[in-house]
Amino acid sequence: MSQEIEIEFKNLLTQLEFLRLIDEFDVKQEAFHKQTNYYFDTQQFDLKHHRSALRVRTKNNGNTLTLKQKLDKHILETHQTVSEEIFEGLLNGDPLPSGEVSDQIKKMNIDVKEITYLGELTTFRAEFPYKDGLLVLDENHYLGKIDYEIEYESADYISGLNNFNELLTIKQIPVRDTESKIARFFNESSKN
Repeated sequence: MSQEIEIEFKNLLTQLEFLRLIDEFDVKQEAFHKQTNYYFDTQQFDLKHHRSALRVRTKNNGNTLTLKQKLDKHILETHQTVSEEIFEGLLNGDPLPSGEVSDQIKKMNIDVKEITYLGELTTFRAEFPYKDGLLVLDENHYLGKIDYEIEYESADYISGLNNFNELLTIKQIPVRDTESKIARFFNESSKN
């Protein structure tokens, strides 16, 4: 188990903006790797109501259970590695494994037995250093929809925000109100 504070900035892109950034940053196709997020909540969206989200991310043949909790401008992430057997069980309705993630959920007075699998989102992601942070280009596939986004991860909120806004200005990309992937997934899910 580990915890970290995530400082990231994100903006949705059009497909043309996405392709232009790939070209301008000379990102090769082999730089993109696939990762899939499997989302969980209660049927009443108790985690969402607590400004939190729960996922299992499969990447590089590993599975990481992550609880994201909104803290002011930052996100507290609690990570827990889960075996393939536990992951498959979660998809089939088994309860969350014991550990720090379950403990954090219980602190919100949410019954972990009520947590259920809701769906998945697959991302093709390229990451590379930019200024004092990490620039991320994502192509996301979920519920028959494709969207594109740019993210910038930084160790410092102020310099990260300045670097990100400067990049958007230089690349002539308008600032767009951008929800998290899980929020976009749930919004699209509610339309179906």
